[in-house]
Amino acid sequence: MSRILFILFFFCSLSIYSQDKNVVIKGRVYDSKTNKALQGVHVIYGANKGTVTSNNGEYVIETDLGKIIIIFKFLGYNTITRTVIAQENETIELNIEFSEAINELDEIVVSADKNEHKISESTISMAILKPRAITRNHITNAAEIIQQSPGIEILDGQASIRGGSGYSYGAGSRVLVLIDGLPMLSSDAGDVKWHFLPLENLARFEIIKGASSVLYGSSALNGIINLITADAGEEPVTKFSVSGGLYDRPGRKNWNWSKSPRVFSSSTFFHSKKYANTDMVIGGNLFYDESYRRLNDNKFGRVNLKLKHYSKKFKSLSYGINLNSMLVDKRDFILWEDAYQGALKQNESTAMKFNGFLLTADPYISINKNNRIKHDLTGRFQTTLNKLPDNEQNNSNAFSFYAEYKFLYRVVNRLNITMGLAQQISKITSNFYKNHKGYNIAGYSQVNYRPVDRLKLVGGIRLEQNSLDGLNDKVKPIFRTGINYQAFQYTFIRASFGQGYRYPSIAERHAYTTVGAVKIYPNSEIRPETGWSTEVGIKQGMKIGRWQGQIDLSLFNSQNTDLIEYVFGLYPNPETEVFAFGFMASNLENSRVTGVEVEFIGSNNIGDFVVNIGGGYTYINPVEINKVTKERTEKYLKYRSKHSTKIILNIEYKKWELGINLFYKSKMLNIDNVFLNPETRENFLPGFYDYWNDNNNGYFLTDLNLIYNFHNNSSLSISIKNLLNEEYLGRPGDIQPQRRFSLQYTKQF
Repeated sequence: MSRILFILFFFCSLSIYSQDKNVVIKGRVYDSKTNKALQGVHVIYGANKGTVTSNNGEYVIETDLGKIIIIFKFLGYNTITRTVIAQENETIELNIEFSEAINELDEIVVSADKNEHKISESTISMAILKPRAITRNHITNAAEIIQQSPGIEILDGQASIRGGSGYSYGAGSRVLVLIDGLPMLSSDAGDVKWHFLPLENLARFEIIKGASSVLYGSSALNGIINLITADAGEEPVTKFSVSGGLYDRPGRKNWNWSKSPRVFSSSTFFHSKKYANTDMVIGGNLFYDESYRRLNDNKFGRVNLKLKHYSKKFKSLSYGINLNSMLVDKRDFILWEDAYQGALKQNESTAMKFNGFLLTADPYISINKNNRIKHDLTGRFQTTLNKLPDNEQNNSNAFSFYAEYKFLYRVVNRLNITMGLAQQISKITSNFYKNHKGYNIAGYSQVNYRPVDRLKLVGGIRLEQNSLDGLNDKVKPIFRTGINYQAFQYTFIRASFGQGYRYPSIAERHAYTTVGAVKIYPNSEIRPETGWSTEVGIKQGMKIGRWQGQIDLSLFNSQNTDLIEYVFGLYPNPETEVFAFGFMASNLENSRVTGVEVEFIGSNNIGDFVVNIGGGYTYINPVEINKVTKERTEKYLKYRSKHSTKIILNIEYKKWELGINLFYKSKMLNIDNVFLNPETRENFLPGFYDYWNDNNNGYFLTDLNLIYNFHNNSSLSISIKNLLNEEYLGRPGDIQPQRRFSLQYTKQF
């Protein structure tokens, strides 16, 4: 670790050579449609030379005589190149009119390398989800929009990318969820609070498919989901939306338990404004759901604030803080009563009220010297309070502090180095898990090198160590490498290899409780999960007549060792040492998942019609492997499906928008034997065995939405989800929502 620190401080101490200039080039950069100034546009005018536009979209550069090539780059806009012939003592005014990028290949992303680059130049599969899908589909929970991306499933709150995860009973996640690059998993259970993610202030989701532990550490074994929040624009913006809806009756009359329709509602507020050199964004959401299932009601309220200040004295300095908080009052669904009359009724022995509070405070400071040397220091204070009024022995409070220093150095125009140090301290106070203290420290480095213009090479390493209650785990080295080659103008070929790593959560090690008929036992000897993934892919931009877009094809393979599963068996009570049946987290599974994925995006303008279509198909072959021989077995991994297809179609005509979402998923290949074994199955899920044999056939879903946009920046829309009222299953005993209707009004000032 000392060597990493030495390297960081060595680069930080480098000075930049400068000389007198006698040519000034200045101007303003603005949006071609709105004429609004664009802040933060990168202005590059030579090897290792550049600046960014100010709050007013203005820039000034000083340079030498002669021919000067200036490149303007900005997220979501087409890159512009201008050539200037400069004469002695000349001042040149060069204003730039930016148009939004039509070709998705020019999208700028940050997650794959922790610095900006085009998505087409990434060495690993990435997906982008934008906020427009939230408004169109009346989405209030981030998990719902995430599942619109091909190859991603969220099973009872747990994310899986390309079959990398199954279902682990709410403890631990192999997909690391981030907000603005900072980890968002809870300190105790290592799970994701999807309702906490501030969708009202979403700029975009960036999703990396494949092991990403080199840059992001533990829990990125299967990939990352990074929610990037929006900054304030040049003009103030205020938006609000209100929506309400109801659940239709289930297809089976004997499952209908409520005499009146079950309703849900949501309201969202957002405001952003610049105050001199300070940006402010504030937002919030209130959500209420009576639920289509008995004893499964939910209430959420969240508020978020983002402040960012640009120093007048030091133009390269910016700093700020992000605050997010949420209150929760709910009852999670765990077990049904039975498959006959009570599939949508929670077993009363498991229906416990849950009150929660979650708060994060993220201070940060950034120094960007001409886009060549950049220092970022970020932190996250996170507090989670979990209270169960009906079962106080399961109460828990968790506190964590995460800090990261990142250093970006563009050595020459073709060589970038990203390095960083990160640490996390966590403290758990709980009747459920007992009291624990955890510590994580890591150092990482990644090099991006372009030997020629069309070729990009990436290599990285991370050293990470975890400690729990004073016991240190081994220092874990993790490696990554990748290549991207631009074969033709719109053809990009990539290949990558990355290692992954996940340290067990507190819940997996120390949870001991009883929920209804289910007993959970602790396992303090559980080991970390490790693995690797590799991929080859091609991204092809296309233009056929009026149609333009892209198609992405990837072949992937991942292999993991010591994956953690909850295994049913006979275990000793840790207090009395009396043996009883229950579940315990164990390093049981060794897996291999191979597959192919095709994604596509296309758009077309025909007169007053604008047609956008996107989606993809994912095939996986998820099997266990023999731990000794490393050969595949004939046993499928649990809670996976071989085939999934997602198609999102949107048609705009003048003030109208019509959206159709189509989803298909094939049957689930395997589940825990405890739900199938004649000796145990009726104790946990009465009637499930027969239901499973009759209904595990896969499913096809259709969603429909219709929007009318008024002249005054407001819209009225209707959404029908599960239009055909399909009956389908998540995990065992977890029937998913039937058809539901909602109406939404949105207004922007």
